[in-house]
Amino acid sequence: MAMCVEDRISNFSDHILCHILSFLPIKEAVRTSIISTKWRNLFASISIIEFDGDLLRRLTDRNIDSFKNFVDRLLKCPDQVSLDCFRLRDGISSWNDGISSWNDGDHDFDVSGWICAALCRGVKEIDLKLHNLGDVPPDVPPVLFTCHSLVNLTLVALGFKIEVPSDVCLGNLKTFYLESVFVCDSINRLISNCHVLEDLAFMYCSVANASELNIQSPSLKELTLYFDPPDIDHSVVINAPNLVYFRYGGDIDRVYPLGNMKSLEKAQIYIWFGSETNAAHLYQGICNIRSLTLQISKEIFPTGRLPIFHNLIELEFDGDICFVEFLHCMPNLKKLILKYLNYAGTQWKALCIEIPSCLSFHLKEIEIEIPRIDTLMIEVVSYFLDNAMVLERLIISMDWLTAIEKRKARNQLLQLLKSSKKCLIMIL
Repeated sequence: MAMCVEDRISNFSDHILCHILSFLPIKEAVRTSIISTKWRNLFASISIIEFDGDLLRRLTDRNIDSFKNFVDRLLKCPDQVSLDCFRLRDGISSWNDGISSWNDGDHDFDVSGWICAALCRGVKEIDLKLHNLGDVPPDVPPVLFTCHSLVNLTLVALGFKIEVPSDVCLGNLKTFYLESVFVCDSINRLISNCHVLEDLAFMYCSVANASELNIQSPSLKELTLYFDPPDIDHSVVINAPNLVYFRYGGDIDRVYPLGNMKSLEKAQIYIWFGSETNAAHLYQGICNIRSLTLQISKEIFPTGRLPIFHNLIELEFDGDICFVEFLHCMPNLKKLILKYLNYAGTQWKALCIEIPSCLSFHLKEIEIEIPRIDTLMIEVVSYFLDNAMVLERLIISMDWLTAIEKRKARNQLLQLLKSSKKCLIMIL
């Protein structure tokens, strides 16, 4: 006798079932319509809609028209529930077996219409990751920048130029992520009209068309700026009094005035080319931080013009300068992570005569990544063991070394004397 299995899932309310379906790929969500009469139209009420590159690649000339009709019914039905998220993502451009872009110009996908339909349904998050958004601004409808329901907005489109309308107002936007787009002066108007914006990111964007990137936002808590190297002739003004986390990557050959950043706690700075003056200006603007990740070239290290980082307790350093010179500006440092060391031994010895006060009184943990084993590396470790008077843990990572090199290095390091009796040496 066949067993009768109770269908407990179908007993859930439609609201719960739609929530479950929202986590499935759209193709799988539609397939559930054949389960029973109850499931037939549930997929049309899902709150998360995503069309990705895998779905795009599977479209052919035979099914593309029916797919467009399906999307129109799914998005544009007037009595549908509000949307939590609408995602549209291109495929890999190197694919040869199928369509790779929703906006390739050959298949007439109504990208702008889909975005408008999502906005009309009170969407909270829009995530667009496309190879391009067309040659003219209408492919991103102006209403996108006046939608009061939007909380998160992601725009990734290689070479697309963003023009923001004069009546821009994203009153509930909290997260705004831009990547690989051209920004103009109108972007400043957008930022200043996002009154609850908390997280703003410019990733590999070009600001060559903007006379100045002016970030004025009293609500901003996280800011990420990664610029393309060719953009060397612009200025950036930051006035974000409640900023907590700041990431910056790129050259610093540009004027870089910083406004009020007294609330800043953590910064990640990656700069390789530029002027000492601009680098010093940047450090001055972040001198209140408690945690700093720094990657810098010796060509732009502002010798003699460093501010004192009184609040800094954690430093992760990656560069080709003598970090001891930097430690003199961090009197209360407790944790030091050294990712890469590359400088002349003569410079090292010359700068180690005066011991930084943090070594004598505060530094408790040091992590060192050793890319090679030589006399200089042994001197660096020995220097810390000799002068870090309250050191509790020294962690040495040797992932780049061979087994024979690791064994040799371990024997040398364990023979070094240490001034702190509490210090535990860990060699990985």
